[in-house]
Amino acid sequence: MSKKSSTFFPGIQSLTAGISTTMVLLLLGLVAFGLLTARGLATHVRENLTFAIIVSDDAREADILKMKRRLEGEPFVKEAAYISKKDALKEHTEAMGTDPQEFLGYNPFKASIEIKLKADYANADSIAWIEEKIKQRTNIQEVLYQRELVDAMNRNIRTISLALLELAAVLTLISFTLINITIRLTIYAKRFAIHTMTLVGASWSFIRRPFLAHNFWIGVCSALVADALLWCAAYWVVQQEPDLTEIVTTHVMLLVSAFVLLMGVLITTLCALFSINRFLRMKAGTLYNI
Repeated sequence: MSKKSSTFFPGIQSLTAGISTTMVLLLLGLVAFGLLTARGLATHVRENLTFAIIVSDDAREADILKMKRRLEGEPFVKEAAYISKKDALKEHTEAMGTDPQEFLGYNPFKASIEIKLKADYANADSIAWIEEKIKQRTNIQEVLYQRELVDAMNRNIRTISLALLELAAVLTLISFTLINITIRLTIYAKRFAIHTMTLVGASWSFIRRPFLAHNFWIGVCSALVADALLWCAAYWVVQQEPDLTEIVTTHVMLLVSAFVLLMGVLITTLCALFSINRFLRMKAGTLYNI
């Protein structure tokens, strides 16, 4: 940008536009962060639902372990664990503080294989198909899982996801409007200079160039500041709750940062383009009436 054209943009106006844009982009970044972490949380919850495959008493341990290895090879299984009768008794005793074998005279528990499904398969239709497929194997006595919990979980995830998407759409529209107003006010102060340049024969592209470049860099700088604040907030959250490291990942933060940068550049540049074109089309008399 030339020295002459740079006088179009007083420092205070640029600073005001930058602060306003940063706050709006920070809000958009928080929404994007919420959407991505909600998705990660939904995947985490789905993949931690446990399904117990109860094995009949006459099954040999070698056959059960062979079955476990086959299940681990299935595309719908995230992980599988073998729970022997002895292990099941020990877990119950530690959890309840009583040993049922002492007054029953025998171990009432059965051996089982506990599996966790991949997130894409943790829905009613897939689970019904998986249950039917597993029951076709010999030595399988029963497949236990909390059907109501699965249905409620998927229903709540759909509701929350739709609500977040609607919120994201509304906030994107609001953000575009707020940034557009800020940039339009900045360009409004230069409307007479713009008209003077058209009178001396300057082309529209020549007039647009400094405004677009200036607002492009406002978008970049504002996005970088907003991204820095979001990374600091994410770091603080993870420090407070270390278990969230599986959800608030570097991959998620990089996606949020890229989204904020893209929106910062896109919105500020488009708003500047719309505003400058508006003033370029105006007649001299109209400039005094707005």
